[in-house]
Amino acid sequence: MTDLAARVLEAVGRVSDPELRRPLAELDMVRGVTADGADVRVEIALTIVGCPAADRIESDVRAAATAVPGVASVDLEVGVMTPAERQALTERLRGGPARVMPFGPDSLTRVIAVTSGKGGVGKSSVTANLAVALAQRGLKVGIVDADVHGFSIPALLGLSRDGEIAQPTQLDDLMLPPVAHGVKAISIGMFLQRGQDGRLGAVAWRGPMLHRTVQQFLTDVYFGDLDVLLLDMPPGTGDVAISVGQLLPHADVLVVTTPQAAASDVAVRSGLVARQTGQRVLGVVENMAAMTLPDGTALDLFGAGGGDEVAAALSEGGETVPVLASIPLSPALRRAGDAGDPVVASQPDDPAARAIAGLAERIAGLPRGLAGRKLPVALG
Repeated sequence: MTDLAARVLEAVGRVSDPELRRPLAELDMVRGVTADGADVRVEIALTIVGCPAADRIESDVRAAATAVPGVASVDLEVGVMTPAERQALTERLRGGPARVMPFGPDSLTRVIAVTSGKGGVGKSSVTANLAVALAQRGLKVGIVDADVHGFSIPALLGLSRDGEIAQPTQLDDLMLPPVAHGVKAISIGMFLQRGQDGRLGAVAWRGPMLHRTVQQFLTDVYFGDLDVLLLDMPPGTGDVAISVGQLLPHADVLVVTTPQAAASDVAVRSGLVARQTGQRVLGVVENMAAMTLPDGTALDLFGAGGGDEVAAALSEGGETVPVLASIPLSPALRRAGDAGDPVVASQPDDPAARAIAGLAERIAGLPRGLAGRKLPVALG
């Protein structure tokens, strides 16, 4: 191999696959580079036929090769991995041939289940915006939409546009989740068919199917190395809450409530049930708190004090549970959710966006309990 071909190979190998978020060289997607004088030929192999990231990869590879000093032209040949190559890749991504849930007790990923006692308190909006705010701070973030019956994460992140919902890429028996605003997300809404009226079909599943769905999302979806995995939980303390408690007993729990007594009373129950499975209540988020009107007065549309009441009730028994954020009622937050453009990204100066950004800052700065965990060690 000539010196020019070697330098192009190194440059192309550093290009990152936008779905797998790993360099092409690490994924064995670069088949070869040859040089005839200043003319370079690059061969790459995509993971599957019809890879949705194909155009991006081709563009990035061509740009990387062209940027190498001494290159006059680039001839790019794009192929597809063989079944054997693809199987080897999926096993490497999994860490072995067996299907293993990568977010167990030894994982360095902080898992946070976002819960609420009742629906309509803005739990999903908090989850989506919190995820984006964490990603804005440089963290690697994923979301599992565990609210199977009332999924809304794809729409809130902008993964649902013009009636079409982004779908995961199938890599043999591994799924690569779509990415929006730097957040990887998976939801049952990505797999449903639309009826003649254009609406997605309803999910009418009971306990075993719900458990299997959550388990598959945690096992068969390749999120890669995450700093934080958020689970948007269904309201209440039903089947999914019990399944997540069994699958992820080490997870932290973030309880979302409104200031209203009717919401705060039942929010306490979701925290108590989570604690019964061994999960730790990280804190309380009070959503739809008082908003400041143009004349400077405060509008307590849903009352006041609900967040403090939930935190106090969950603190009984010696474990202090703080109110991590109070998010004011915000028309901008609602509009941004409807548009699929999270308010923390589209209108970062909105009071609700600033409150969520503060929440992300607090969570990002919380210490991790690593006692008893197996930490990866690299010997150099």
